[in-house]
Amino acid sequence: MPAPKQTTRRSLLVTSAVLSSLALAAPVAVAAPKPSGSPSASASPSVTPPASMSGVGGARLGRPGTQVNLASGVPVLPKDLSARSWIVADAESGEVLAAHNAHWRLAPASTLKMLFADTLLPKFPRDTKHKVVPSDLAGIGPGSSMVGIKEDETYTVHDLWLGVFLQSGNDAVHVLSAMNKGVENTVAEMNEHAEELQALDTHVVSPDGYDAEGQVSSAYDLTLIARSGMQKKDFREYASTVTAKFPGETKKGKKGKTVRKPFEIRNTNRLLAGDSDVPVYEGIAGVKNGNTTNAGATFTGVAERGGKVLLVTVMNPEKPEHNEVYKETARLFDWGFKAAGKVQPVGELVPPKGAEQAKPGANPSGEAGGSGDGAGGTAGPGSKPVASAPAADGSSGIGTALGITGGVLVLLAGGAFLVNRRWPLPDLVRRRTRP
Repeated sequence: MPAPKQTTRRSLLVTSAVLSSLALAAPVAVAAPKPSGSPSASASPSVTPPASMSGVGGARLGRPGTQVNLASGVPVLPKDLSARSWIVADAESGEVLAAHNAHWRLAPASTLKMLFADTLLPKFPRDTKHKVVPSDLAGIGPGSSMVGIKEDETYTVHDLWLGVFLQSGNDAVHVLSAMNKGVENTVAEMNEHAEELQALDTHVVSPDGYDAEGQVSSAYDLTLIARSGMQKKDFREYASTVTAKFPGETKKGKKGKTVRKPFEIRNTNRLLAGDSDVPVYEGIAGVKNGNTTNAGATFTGVAERGGKVLLVTVMNPEKPEHNEVYKETARLFDWGFKAAGKVQPVGELVPPKGAEQAKPGANPSGEAGGSGDGAGGTAGPGSKPVASAPAADGSSGIGTALGITGGVLVLLAGGAFLVNRRWPLPDLVRRRTRP
């Protein structure tokens, strides 16, 4: 049965993207306590999805198995998908084009960092400085991915977010959590924000996504969270940055002078930067990947092509092939772009609870520190895309899409989502030279 008809078009505000070179694989966390065997926390690859799951977004999304309305002119889904759960959605309209076990509650790994960022990004201006103390780094799980933060060194909030998004650094997450009155408070705020987004499959135990008993999310929820995050300029910028300079450790150099040399960090999203067996995906602009013992490989991506912006989430492919999560994501993107406008949706991405209370003139952008003035070098709506433009902080990319070309921002009636009908990323991607 088709999803309920939408009366309001909810869309992403997309005004910036920064793309550049080669990505590295994120370290896999060592085994941690597995989520319980209850329906709220599936962990074992042998477990089958519940017979009935959440109906948020439409009744069909709560059914196990693949949900798609195939008809004349609609391309057939890829036959070689092994993921336990996946979803393909139109990021602008919110229509779910197809899904497989969309509400299955599974371990999310570092894709949960999208919720961490969406919750905390508006709180601290990016130029805020913080000196790391030993307690900031307490409680980081063994085998965690790290960006290389050192005690007694000072970092800006901008540095820390680069560490979160590019290197999936659990150390950066813990430092930001310490700045936010601690891990316990941060977890509580993340759970509260998930409820506000109607990401009701999600339960946070550890803010970095490290395996923890009872920590779960779903392909549907991760897609909702990514869609919310992409409303924020800072989130878009960090999620699409491939390489950047990160402050190193202060050492004594020649003649006894202290020096602090930066080192390069690289994004772990292979569809964004490519790998030997994964080409850069045309139009990709983020979002976040993850990999832990319980979760396997997880990934949420956003891409634009032919005027369509799609979100795809893939959780735990069972195929053992290298980079399989990216390969299956790419195939689902390909299908989605061919099917968009032809396939009847099977559900929808619901808006946040507070969307109905939003008023014209409100600032839903969620910039760092609450500023809406384009902090970080992003120009206003009159700007044009600039290819091969390095970021002001030394991070590199194929360019930055500055503002909107030919589009207008429209606050939807009764909603907090903004509309951007043009996202000029594909042209920038075509200009990119492979590393």
